[in-house]
Formats: sequence, structure tokens, C-alpha cells
Amino acid sequence: MADSFEFGGEFVWQPPNSLVEKARLTEFMRLHGLNSFEELMQKSTSQIDWFTDAVFRYLQIEFYEPYRQVVNLSEGIAFPRWCVGGKMNIAHNCVDKRKDDPRTAIVWEGEEGETASLTYAQLYRQANQTANALRALGLCKGDVIALLMPMTPHIVIAMLAIAKIGGVILPLFSGYGAGAVVSRLQDAGAKALFTADGAFRRGKSINIKNVAEEAATQLPSLQHIIVLRRTGEEISMTPGRDHWWDELISPQPEEAETEVTAAEDPLLLLYTSGTTGKPKGALHTHCGFPVKAAQDMAFGTDVHPADLVYWMTDMGWMMGPWLVFGALLLGASLFLYDGAPDYPAPNRVWALAERHRINQMGISPTLIRSLLPHGNLHEQHDLSALQCFASTGEPWNPAPWLWLFEEVGKRRIPIINYSGGPEISGGILMGNPLLPMKPCAFSAPCPGMAADVLDENGQPLRNAVGELVICAPWVGMTRGFWKDKQRYLDTYWSRWENIWVHGDFAAIDADGMWYILGRSDDTLKIAGKRLGPAEVESVLARHPAVLESAAIGAPHPVKGSELVLFVVLKPQHNRQAEIRTELRQMVTAEMGKALAPKEIHFVHDLPKTRNAKVMRRVIRSAYLGQPSGDLSALLNPEALQEIERQSGQKQG
Repeated sequence: MADSFEFGGEFVWQPPNSLVEKARLTEFMRLHGLNSFEELMQKSTSQIDWFTDAVFRYLQIEFYEPYRQVVNLSEGIAFPRWCVGGKMNIAHNCVDKRKDDPRTAIVWEGEEGETASLTYAQLYRQANQTANALRALGLCKGDVIALLMPMTPHIVIAMLAIAKIGGVILPLFSGYGAGAVVSRLQDAGAKALFTADGAFRRGKSINIKNVAEEAATQLPSLQHIIVLRRTGEEISMTPGRDHWWDELISPQPEEAETEVTAAEDPLLLLYTSGTTGKPKGALHTHCGFPVKAAQDMAFGTDVHPADLVYWMTDMGWMMGPWLVFGALLLGASLFLYDGAPDYPAPNRVWALAERHRINQMGISPTLIRSLLPHGNLHEQHDLSALQCFASTGEPWNPAPWLWLFEEVGKRRIPIINYSGGPEISGGILMGNPLLPMKPCAFSAPCPGMAADVLDENGQPLRNAVGELVICAPWVGMTRGFWKDKQRYLDTYWSRWENIWVHGDFAAIDADGMWYILGRSDDTLKIAGKRLGPAEVESVLARHPAVLESAAIGAPHPVKGSELVLFVVLKPQHNRQAEIRTELRQMVTAEMGKALAPKEIHFVHDLPKTRNAKVMRRVIRSAYLGQPSGDLSALLNPEALQEIERQSGQKQG
């Protein structure tokens, strides 16, 4: 664990009475006779069946057949069964029940300046057409259908259509290389893929279909690719397998039957990298992920039906599906932007907020760190519609947090800090409209989340850094990893009995404010994107000169963390400059440009334990010149000395 951490400080924001009075969290508490947030937390974490049922009713989730039991724990806390006997489809709750609603569901802007919007009624009809097209291709309930698309309204339409037919949605980061796409689609057994000819990034057209094409050659289970015309990029189309969106979907009828699914039928696969092995697919159901997303959006960012909510994300990261399901279940409007947030100028994000009158804006510390050097460009724009900022993806530093709060928000707009993950369906910790704020801190756990911080002996810890844990089940928890039950148990439930260990270092100060200090395992987070070192190392291993390697994350002033690689070459391979270039190209092509390595160092050996496990924690500490901690398990200390020398050298 970290040796020390400075936290605490003064409260810088108190919620005004006007905000508290109108907050959805206040409304929920009054409905149930709860007099304080503390009382809500106590009841929601000790009576999970009561709280979950109350959330379903508050969100007006409609069931074809009601559940007989909220939760069944007969298979243990790691495998609860929710909404037992209930039948529902989340697409019905997002659009079917609003099929005649003229209010705006989606507002969109592309980097090139094009804009569009869809009403709930239009979204309903287009989702139906897309569902009919999927069925015409022979796709049906239980089939995994992937998304590798830019952030246009079509990606939301596709998601809802997959849910409508009872399929399983597999969203992918649109910047992935073919290797990352193949590993996920292969693991899931995906039968179809939605993609596009390309996307616009910084004024250039990026070909996405080529990535899909390269991946498809390695995926015999992939039967169909549906291609959206986005950029007009010239691409190849394989007859029988590839279909243009407009030619396949536009002629379809505007009415479609919604599959009656069990509440616990699979809905969504969110792949997240760990420290070892292949990416793991967190499985979510119709009554799980969407409900938790809507709950957090309502209680944390206080989204009302009249609001326009935006989260700067890609659909391949958890916050993409979170934005879609949360906003649509609440009957609000969601905003999508397809492009670079600082193009053609660093004020683009503030221009979006002004032009579209965005009410809740989700950003990342990485973005704010990149905008801060450009000064107060936000002052050129009317940001009066903004009610809150929200933030997730990585820990804050005080300077950018305070700049956003004081300079941009004028101390008026709260920053709702939010932390959890794709396995959580949203947040473990989150600010809300009822509680005060300190810089970089989280005001509390989310209602219903029995969170704590434990020391190495499993005892509660305050004013010191420990492991972030969850001590009771919640409706949004992953239903396990896709076809890998044991890995799920090993990842979250193996350290202490009946306690979910999330893998984050955390702390709670004397005022009850929470802090996240980063990952307690080796998982990397680069610009908010979680990346497993083994995933990168497996790419390097394919180079004929590479014997072994280790990937670590090093601090970066903008991205939060950057990828640094240590590589051991096989004997007789000494073309270091040439090999370094080849390795960088391999990783970039496989993982995408956003995850390209910053540095590649060649060493003679890697620090290992006596059972040959690479000690990435020790590598990182040595490289950064930090205390290495307990080295009793280290087999080869000379390897550590070489890495320490590397830290002072510039890459050749």
C-alpha cells in the first residue's frame, strides 16, 4: 500500500437550499420518509431488497410479468439472482413506452459541424426498423452483436435494436486496432458487427471499416457487418456479408415486436482488461446495468426529464452505455459529440456547452489538464445552462480540479466525482446535490453501495490508505465474466470471504470524504482507458526478437498515465533502434493510437519472484525512483538495478 497520502482540506462548496429542494434524491427520500442522506445510506445498504424495489418503482420500470422476489442469495453473495420470475425488456422502458413522445431523445454534433436530433418517437421507429433488419439477417435472442462505430445517433439506434430482439450488445472502443477487436469478438462469439466507413478526427477521415475487415478475416463466427456511411471513405464491401446501413435498414417496417426477455437475460458485455490473461467480459442483464446507470444519473448528477446530459466518452467505454440507458430511462435528452474535444480549437468543448445548452457535462481530469494551459477560453461562451460537471476515469490533481471549479464554474457549478467501473454498472462512490465538496474528493458512496476501506487484515480503516471494498450485493453488479466463472471469483471474491475487493486504493478522511488513489493491482489507466499489461505484452511477444516484456504506467501531466515498456530481447538480436520502431508500430496497430507506448526500454532481465512472476509493481517503483517496498520475494535484484539506470536515460 501507499506509504502516505495527504488528504482532507477544507470544504469549498455547500449545496444551496434551492438545489437541495429540487433534487431527485430529496424527492426519493421524502417518498420513503427518510430524513437524512445518512439514514438513506444505512437503510439502502442493510435492506437491499427494499432499496432495489424502491428504485425500480421510482424509475417506473415496467415489467411484462412482475418479479416474485427482488433478490435470491441462495447461491451466495457473489451470484445473486435479481427480479426472480420477472420478465421485461429494457428497450421497452427506453423507447416503446414513449413511442408517441415528441420530446427530444438525442442531440448530436459531428466534428465537421453537422448536427442532428431525434425525438423519442423517431428513435422508437428507427430502432424498430433496425430490429427488423437484424431479424431479416437471421439474428435472434441470445446472439452477440458488436458495435465498432463513431458516436452518432445510429449507435444508439443499434443498441436499442439489439436489445429489442433479445440480443447481447458488445460495444467496442472505436479507436481499437484489429487485434483488440478480434480478441473480444472471438471470446464472445459475436455473429454480427455494426461499423462505419470511417470517422472524423482532427479534420481527417479515419478508416474504421479497414479495421473491421482485418478483424473479420480472423473471425469465422462473424456472419454480417452492417456499415454506416459517415465519411464517404472508399471502402471494400464483401457481398453477402457486408450491408450498407441505409440499404438494409431504411426499407424496413417501422413497427417491430419487442422480445419478451427474462429480467436476468444477458443484455450487455463490457470488456475490461485485468493484470493477467485475455480481456474479461463483464456480463450485464436487462434489470441490472441500465437500472444502476439511471439510479446514479438521477441521484448523483440530478438529471431531470427536461435536461440535456452529455458525457465525453466512446461507446466502448462504460460511460457510453451508461449515458444512453441512464438518460433514456429517465426520459431526458442525451448529447453525443463525434470528434476531438479540442478541434478545431481548444474552446470546442465550451462551444458545445453553449450551443446546445448542455445541463450536465461529464469530463475527465485528462481533458481539463489539456485545456488548462490554453487559459480561460471558456469566458468567450455562455455556460449558464450548466448545472454540474461530472468526472470519472482517473484520480484528480488539485490544480486542474480547482481551475475547473473556480475559473470555469465560478464556484457555482459542483463537480460530481464518480468512480466505479464496468463491473459495477456505474459508481461505488459519487458526489450528489445534498452533500458538500472538497477538492478531488468523493462526497459519499452511491446509495445502495455498502462500501468500505479495509486494512491488510480486513479491518475498517480511516485517515489512512487501504483497499476499497463492497460488503453487500447491488443490482448493477456484473453477473460474472463471460464463460469464465472462476476468473470472476478469483478477481473480486478471493481475498476476504463475502467481500468484493475492487482493486483500488482508497481513503476516508475525518469528515467522511472519500478519495481514490489509483489501482492497487497492475492494471493501467491511460487517459481514463483501462488496459491490462498482459494484453500489451502479448502483442510484443509476437515479435521474433522478443523474449519477454513488462508494461507499466508512468505518470503523465495530461493523460494521467502513459505506457512504458521494458523488453528483453533474445540473444543475437541487437538492432535496438529498428526493433523499437517495429514494436511501437505493432502495439499501435493492435491496440489503437490512443494506447501507443511512450517509451520502450531494452533490459537484460525483468525482476521476478521465485515462482517466475514478473514484479511490475517493483519495475514501476524503480523506474520512477520511488521506494520499492518489500523485495523479499525478488529473485534477481540485479534486474532492478538496470531499470533504475534506465530511468535516467533518454530513449534512443
